[in-house]
Amino acid sequence: MRKRKERVKKPKKRAIKKPKDHTAAEFDLDVTRGDTDMFRWFLLCYLFGKPIRSETAVVTWRLFVEMKLDTPWAILEASERQLVAVLHEGGYTRYQHVTARGLHVCMDRLVREYEGSLYFMLESSIDEAEFSKRLQKLHGVGPKVAEIFTRETSEIFARRVE
Repeated sequence: MRKRKERVKKPKKRAIKKPKDHTAAEFDLDVTRGDTDMFRWFLLCYLFGKPIRSETAVVTWRLFVEMKLDTPWAILEASERQLVAVLHEGGYTRYQHVTARGLHVCMDRLVREYEGSLYFMLESSIDEAEFSKRLQKLHGVGPKVAEIFTRETSEIFARRVE
C-alpha cells in the first residue's frame, strides 16, 4: 500500500504595508514657527523611531503634549516612573522603561549642548547634513528618525540660500 503524500499548505503572502510618511502639518505643527512646534515634531519623530506601531506613537505623543511633557526640561524633570506611566497609557506594552531612560539621556544632552533648543542646533549647523549628524548624536536618534525630522526642516535651510 502506497502512502499518500500530504500537501503542505504554504502560508498566504501578506501584502507588506508601507509605513505612512507623516508630516508635521498632520499634527498642526509648523517647525518654522519656532522651538515649541519643532520640539513637538522631534518628540513625535523620536517615538516613531521606536519599535511600536505609528498609531501608538501618535496616541502617546498626544498624551505627552496633554500632560505638558512637551519640552526638554519637562521631560528631564519627570521621573522615569512618570514617563513609563505615560508610555504605558499610550499603548506601550514593551520597551517603555528603555524609552523613558532614552528620553532622559536624549534631553539631557539637548539641554547641555544646545540649551534645550533644536532651533539653536539647526541654526548652528552649516547645512542639513551637519544638522542630521548632530541630531544622531542624541541618544535614541538614528538615521531614520533624523530623516523623518529633517524632511520638515529643509525649508529653513532653503531660506538661508536665498
